[in-house]
Amino acid sequence: MMVSQENILNYLPHRQPFVMIDNLVSVNEEIFESEFLVREDNLLVEDGLFQACGLMENIAQTCAAGFGFLDRSENEEPKMGFIGAISKLEVFELPPVNSVIITTVIPTHQLGNIFLVKGQNSLEGRKLLECEMKIVVN
Repeated sequence: MMVSQENILNYLPHRQPFVMIDNLVSVNEEIFESEFLVREDNLLVEDGLFQACGLMENIAQTCAAGFGFLDRSENEEPKMGFIGAISKLEVFELPPVNSVIITTVIPTHQLGNIFLVKGQNSLEGRKLLECEMKIVVN
């Protein structure tokens, strides 16, 4: 594990109650992977299920933590960023409360401070959601 839940806020601009990533499991230039336990009191849980907007936010925060980790490894402060666009969105399943989801983000292209990434959440090997995001980093 690269970054545990106790230290994840050092790599994210987000704060509770809107932190949607627990552990940064793996990071390199080509792929970021995280874990997240869906808790019952999460703001994006409805009727016992973590909603698609939460899965998308989890992908974005996995991206932020991954880029933040890479920034810190180069002795830089993590940069702020935001979602510029979401495309090719497919929702397959919504995870129930107490599920641990695994999220994978693959940066595919960069143009200046704009990154195109592919993201996917999974639960026990099943795809939950996949999409592409344009992430703008300041």
